[in-house]
Amino acid sequence: MSDYAIFTPEMKRTHTILVPNMLPIHFKLIISIFESYGYHCELLESESRAVVDEGLKNVHNDTCYPALLVIGQFMEALNSGRYDPDKTALMITQTGGGCRASNYIHLLRKCMAEHYPQVPVISLNFVGLEKDPRNGWQLTIPMIMKSLYGVLYGDLLMSLYNQSRAYELIRGSAEKVLKKWQRRLEQLFRENKYLNTKKIYKLMIDDFGKIERSSVPKIRVGIVGEIYVKYSPLANNHLEDFLLSEGCEPVVPSLLEFILYWAYNKFSEVKLYDRSDPRTPFYKAAYKIFLQKQKEVIRVMKADGRFTPPHDFEELRKSVSRYINLGVNMGEGWLIPAEMGALAESGTENIICAQPFGCLPNHIIAKGMSRAIKEYYPQANIIAIDYDPGATRVNQENRIKLMLANARAAQEATV
Repeated sequence: MSDYAIFTPEMKRTHTILVPNMLPIHFKLIISIFESYGYHCELLESESRAVVDEGLKNVHNDTCYPALLVIGQFMEALNSGRYDPDKTALMITQTGGGCRASNYIHLLRKCMAEHYPQVPVISLNFVGLEKDPRNGWQLTIPMIMKSLYGVLYGDLLMSLYNQSRAYELIRGSAEKVLKKWQRRLEQLFRENKYLNTKKIYKLMIDDFGKIERSSVPKIRVGIVGEIYVKYSPLANNHLEDFLLSEGCEPVVPSLLEFILYWAYNKFSEVKLYDRSDPRTPFYKAAYKIFLQKQKEVIRVMKADGRFTPPHDFEELRKSVSRYINLGVNMGEGWLIPAEMGALAESGTENIICAQPFGCLPNHIIAKGMSRAIKEYYPQANIIAIDYDPGATRVNQENRIKLMLANARAAQEATV
C-alpha cells in the first residue's frame, strides 16, 4: 500500500479539491462539470511572488519551471490559511508520457508528506496511472465525455475571445461575451444539453461576431511551446495580455491539437517500436472521433467566414513530416515544429516559443527545428523565450519587443 494520503470516497463530501490554473477558460468549465458530480473544486489563481518562493523552497532547482509553479501554488494556498488542510485535496494532471511533467505528482506527494501529510493528491489522467483500490476519485465515462466536450467549447471560446479582443472598439466587450458563454455552457452541461455542437458553435460565433471591431490589421503572433508555459498566464507572465498591449493579436493553438497528438502517438508507437498494446483500438477510435470533432469546428468557422479556424490536424501532421520524424514524440515532440510550420504557412509568421529552462522538447526539438522551418518559410520570425525563476519579466518583454520591431519593419516593407 502507498505511504501517502489517499482521497477516499468519504472525502468527496468533505474536501475542497484545489486545481492549478493552466487554461483559465477550459479549466473553469471542466471544474463546473466535476462539481455537477458532487466534487467541490476550486481553481487556484494566486500569482504572488510567494508562489515562486514556495516552489523554490520545495522543489529542486533542476526541476522544470511548471513543476515549481504548480507545487509552489499549492503550497502558497495551504500556507495562506484560506484552506483547512484537514479538508483539502490537490489535483494534478498526468499524460503518462516520458516528459518530467508525468513525474510532478511524485514531487508533489513528497512535498505533502513533509509538510501536510493529511492532504491527498489526485491524479487526473485517462490512462489508468492510479491503481490504488482505496482511491475515491472516480473519473466516470459521463465525466470523461463531458470533459472532452468542455475542451471543444473551451478551444472555440479561447480562439474567438483572442480574435475579438484584439480588434474590439469598445474595451471589455469581448470579455463580456466570454463570461456570458462561460455561464451558459455551465448550464448546458448541467442540463445535459451540450451535444448539439454545431448549433452551439454557431450561436457562440454569432455573439462574438456582433462585437464592434476595428478594420485595422494587427500583427498576429503565434504562441507555441511546452504545454503549461504556453497556456498558463502565471507561467508566461500574461503573455497574451502583453501582446495585446503591444497592438498584436495572439494566436494560441488549441488544446485539442495536443490531445490528437497524444492519441496519435499512442497507436503509432505500436508500429514504430514493433510492440503490441491491447488499448490500440481504443486510441485509434478516440483519434478518429476527436479528428471529426475538430473538422466540424473548422467547417462551421469557415462557413461563417468572420474568424480564422484552427489548423486541420491531419494536414499539420503530414506537413511536419517534411522536416522531422513522427517518432520524435517525447513531451510535445514533433507537435511544436508542426504548430510553428502551420502558423508560418497560414500567415502567422511571428512566433514565440515559450519554454521552461531545461525542457527537452523545447531546447532540443523546438530550437533545433527553427532553422529547418525557416528554410521552408524564410519569412518566419521565430524567437525562443525562457521562463524560469531567474528570468526577469523585463528581459522577456524586451526580447519580444525586439521581435515585434522586426515584424513591424517587415509589415511596412510589404505595404
